[in-house]
Amino acid sequence: MIRQLLVACLAASVSACATSHAAKTAKTEPAMTPTQQYAVTLTHSPDEILLAPHATGLSPAQAAAVGDLVERWRDAGDGPVTVQTPAGGGSGAYRSTTEIQGALTRLGLSEGQIKLVSYQAAASATGITPIVVGFTHYEATGPKCGRDVHDFTKTYTNQPNNNFGCAVTANFAAMLANPADLAGPRPMDPGDANRRETILGHYRKGELMSSAKDPQANGAVSSVLQ
Repeated sequence: MIRQLLVACLAASVSACATSHAAKTAKTEPAMTPTQQYAVTLTHSPDEILLAPHATGLSPAQAAAVGDLVERWRDAGDGPVTVQTPAGGGSGAYRSTTEIQGALTRLGLSEGQIKLVSYQAAASATGITPIVVGFTHYEATGPKCGRDVHDFTKTYTNQPNNNFGCAVTANFAAMLANPADLAGPRPMDPGDANRRETILGHYRKGELMSSAKDPQANGAVSSVLQ
């Protein structure tokens, strides 16, 4: 029994040492350059409005709310604007959904930027199941700078200051026109097959592949002061 207890204690101590060593060594990888020690934080959340179905379509207040939603979508949105219609909503929901789709089209959204789906609405005390119109809202947040500034005269290690690169990253986050661009690249437009064939034809013939020179691009130094 004593021998078994000694073996168990020894195994526990070795395991504790290994765990402690792993906890000490499991640190975040250092930044490759001093300017990479700060990063922009990208968050996303749904931006939605609830519209009650009307037999006549959209009211003026609802049309204004849809317009405001589209403006926010242009500023910080990505992906389609989703229109969620309650299943079994009747003719009022159908007419309102059609009006919403038409309003989004008139505001400049293409057919591929409007997504129509249905949802199972829960029982409501008012008996009104709304039409949900929304999109994914993205927001970029930069780091908070100047909170831990060290003395610049004490640089014994010859390392950059701990706030180095913070202001650049914060300004980058503030100047982003569309924060959704940080989530991934935008889809590319399809290639021009006719133009590609024209360039390859010139290449096979050994001809010049660049466009013709524009004569309006010619310039000469004025001789007035000569």
